[in-house]
Amino acid sequence: MTPAGLFGVLILLLSLYCGIDPLKQSAISEFPDFEACRVELPAWSDVPTDKDSENLLQKSKIKFLNQIQGPESVAFDPLGRGPYSGVADGRIIFWNGEAWTDFAYTSPNRSELCDPKPSPLSYLKNEHICGRPLGLRFDKKTGDLYIADAYFGLLKVGPEGGLATLLTTEAEGVPLGFTNDLDIDDEGNVYFTDSSTEYQRRKFMLQIFSGEDSGRVLKYNPITKETSVLVRNIQFPNGLSLSKDGSFFLFCESSIGRLRRYWLKGDKAGTSEIFAILPGFPDNVRTNEKGEFWVALHCHRNMYSYINSLYPGLRKFLLKLPITARTQYMLQIGLRLHALIVKYSPEGKLLQILEDSQGKVVRAVSEVEEKDGKLWLGSVLMPFIAVYDLK
Repeated sequence: MTPAGLFGVLILLLSLYCGIDPLKQSAISEFPDFEACRVELPAWSDVPTDKDSENLLQKSKIKFLNQIQGPESVAFDPLGRGPYSGVADGRIIFWNGEAWTDFAYTSPNRSELCDPKPSPLSYLKNEHICGRPLGLRFDKKTGDLYIADAYFGLLKVGPEGGLATLLTTEAEGVPLGFTNDLDIDDEGNVYFTDSSTEYQRRKFMLQIFSGEDSGRVLKYNPITKETSVLVRNIQFPNGLSLSKDGSFFLFCESSIGRLRRYWLKGDKAGTSEIFAILPGFPDNVRTNEKGEFWVALHCHRNMYSYINSLYPGLRKFLLKLPITARTQYMLQIGLRLHALIVKYSPEGKLLQILEDSQGKVVRAVSEVEEKDGKLWLGSVLMPFIAVYDLK
């Protein structure tokens, strides 16, 4: 048989294997209804190639190692105290200057199912019971803490903490499936993201692999108690942050790798537009005191993930190979967990990029909170908070 013929037979056998999946060891073997969707990516030539050649994030200091599991969001209260963070076991905890103390909960269930475990991913099985607080924001006027819990929806708790009060769990009759991040305007309106109505957070890898577009950006009105949909059919909406003047907010499109701006005031009010194309997959976005935007990215986009996003048939074929979901995920992010954060001006100009491309010190950054000349870096996957000194 010629080499070409042998190659053809090999492709045929692989196609047959993937069609049948006889060993049931693929990343999607337990999900027979899984469908892969095309991700509407920008042109490869438009993806920024800027890099931090000095890997400055390697100068970050690791704080609270193994004291805090999966601190997705980092927040400081109106008096400057903190940080506060939501962790993998469902608690929101507070650093009082000497130790971490319990501050609030999103779930009334604090059974042994929610006891401390060795890693953030250890909690996935019971997240829907224990809660998983993600985005955190303080109302600067009232001191109330607003919480986006992946399973319980939008909640708030007073300055004294305790069990949070549920505000909303649905919009237009459709339940929230993966509440992710939020921000609050001066009138108390809450803008927040629902990353998916198809996949819960404990199946986040399937959502990444799928590229489905059931995500929404929503608004909760505290006066009418109504929740409305502002933007729909988004591929993994994630972090959200208001501009300093309140005229618009930005939200991250994680699957596509870009920031979108939604106008709240002016001639464009009620419309959205592309704000910036990002060099990788974003998580949260936060506004600093100057009105600039810090964006946390889990990794650089690579050609493998780019081609997979454009061709869902190929992606589904590869996902049916006897390769674990974790390995498939590592291929998507370039085989190693690393860190990348970028800063944009209010006009969408890239101002700064910081990274640890080798993941030696900082990995899988979920959020960047700037305070007093320091960047506090949260991570939904890591057991620590990293702090980078800007001075």
